[in-house]
Amino acid sequence: DWDFIMNVNLKGVWLCMKHEIPQMEAQGSGVIVNVASVAGLVGVPKSAAYAASKHGVVGLTKSAALEYARRNIRVNAVCPAFVDTPMVSGVIEQAPHMAELTVKAIPMRRLGRPEEVAEAITWLCSAHASFITGHTLAIDGGAVAM
Repeated sequence: DWDFIMNVNLKGVWLCMKHEIPQMEAQGSGVIVNVASVAGLVGVPKSAAYAASKHGVVGLTKSAALEYARRNIRVNAVCPAFVDTPMVSGVIEQAPHMAELTVKAIPMRRLGRPEEVAEAITWLCSAHASFITGHTLAIDGGAVAM
């Protein structure tokens, strides 16, 4: 389980960057937005491998941002909490009691919407965020503020 989670969540991000960065260097600029999780910002009971992989994405993002800032390549990450996706729906279907627990863990008392994450990523890629690199943006309804 550990190797599978690390390979998908951390190595997968690293492999994408391995191929994205040379192209961005060749064109003289670029923006990468990695997807981590609020689990990359806080600890999560009974999810050590997942949290470690997402903390790794945050560390990789910050390190790459520092390494490539002078090459006009910005690297940031978004850290969503629970978002209304098929994966979250599947968990809730298998354990219906998780629906209430999940929403109670978010101060805004609702799941995030995929378009909210997409809009944040689009903004980070835009010229409006041109002075932002190495940042991890929590998209979490206030969860990590607690």
